Amino acid sequence: MKNEIPVKKNDYLEVSFEDLTHDGHGVAKVDGYPIFVAKGLPGETAKIKVIKVNKNYGVGKLIDIVTTSPYRVDIDRGEAHKYGGCQLEHISYEGQLQFKQNQVKQVLTRLGKLADVPVHPILGMENPWHYRNKAQVPVGERDGKLISGFYKPRSHEIVDTDESVLHIKEINEAIRIVKEIANELNIPAYNEEAHKGVLRHIMARFGRQTGELMVVIITNTPELPQQKKLVEQIVARVPHVKSIVHNINSKRTNVIFGDKTKLLWGADVIYDYIGDVKFAISARSFYQVNPVQTKVLYDKALEYADLTGEETVIDAYCGIGTISLFLAQKAKKVYGVEIVPEAIEDARSNAELNGFTNVEFAVGGAEDVIPKWAENGITADVLVVDPPRKGCDEKLLNTILEMKPKKVVYVSCNPATLARDLRILEDGGYRTMEVQPVDMFPQTTHVECCVLLVKK
Repeated sequence: MKNEIPVKKNDYLEVSFEDLTHDGHGVAKVDGYPIFVAKGLPGETAKIKVIKVNKNYGVGKLIDIVTTSPYRVDIDRGEAHKYGGCQLEHISYEGQLQFKQNQVKQVLTRLGKLADVPVHPILGMENPWHYRNKAQVPVGERDGKLISGFYKPRSHEIVDTDESVLHIKEINEAIRIVKEIANELNIPAYNEEAHKGVLRHIMARFGRQTGELMVVIITNTPELPQQKKLVEQIVARVPHVKSIVHNINSKRTNVIFGDKTKLLWGADVIYDYIGDVKFAISARSFYQVNPVQTKVLYDKALEYADLTGEETVIDAYCGIGTISLFLAQKAKKVYGVEIVPEAIEDARSNAELNGFTNVEFAVGGAEDVIPKWAENGITADVLVVDPPRKGCDEKLLNTILEMKPKKVVYVSCNPATLARDLRILEDGGYRTMEVQPVDMFPQTTHVECCVLLVKK
């Protein structure tokens, strides 16, 4: 029979892996039929068990490795690290960087038909561990004690751990101590099923350049039991703490934050720097979780913009103004637009904090605001986009093609939507000059890119 699937569920097979999927699973083929296996690496032969069979692909479980890739590294860090979001931690860092660069090349070729565009070697980290400056961990109870950590995949069962290899060590320490104090004071955890109890999440943020720490306690109840003692103990025992905040979320929801936030102790913001630009970070601010690599990425965006001090720049999707303020150091005028009003408030505060007077921010969709600016005679020499994972709005791409800036600098967190958008801009009269991948999230499958396009 034609197109018969060559494997069955529960088959045991010996296979060779020839590639990795975008989420880091090994790809083996049996008579052309692909089987995806977590933790399999290209160049390896392994014994697998087929656990799922679909019409177009199967899923396997790694049973035993017969021949090992030189890029495989040994990891044995206990139960917690099976679920810690490190999809690539079994691959040496050199191997991870190679995988991400290849992924960008393949996607641009396959989806964007951009095989001739240079994709530079990816810019990695000197130390690819303990880089995340923010953590928000769910809290539960087991045997009368508080537990915290992260959820097992596709469940709300908490894996109890005090150590994440991705979080900055000061954050791991802060969360561990706050949990200890809450335990000593018998503050009960929130029970999701019963919608009862108090403590939902503990969050910590750390300014890497300033050494300032913020602790956020998220509760189901408007009152925080033992509040005075809790605050006193956190101040006494948590190093670097500058701010303690209480957020109330009494809804039945998976969303972490509720609408009401109040300051319990210290300052309502902490500060950090990306390069020479200073940022105020509140409990709810969006701020890059890896500022070390954010600087690398933004330096590249600045290099591609190649500003002389005479240019007008538009930053679509400007967020809290991180790229806008970087560009304002070298541009004549920068206009930033963002759909989230709170982010624009933060952007304006950050501009003021740094003494920038050549930046202007507007709330709204880039695809709506930029055409209005154009009607008022505001056009860009350089246009910068840093869209969410879904890529640029089609209307915005059409606006760019109508506005015809000399250069477009595209910062992307998703190679697939990047390839799609580059193809549209190429067909509309731009040339993709070069692509610089940056590793913002080591040990995970995520990859950022900075791309330079010029008007043909």
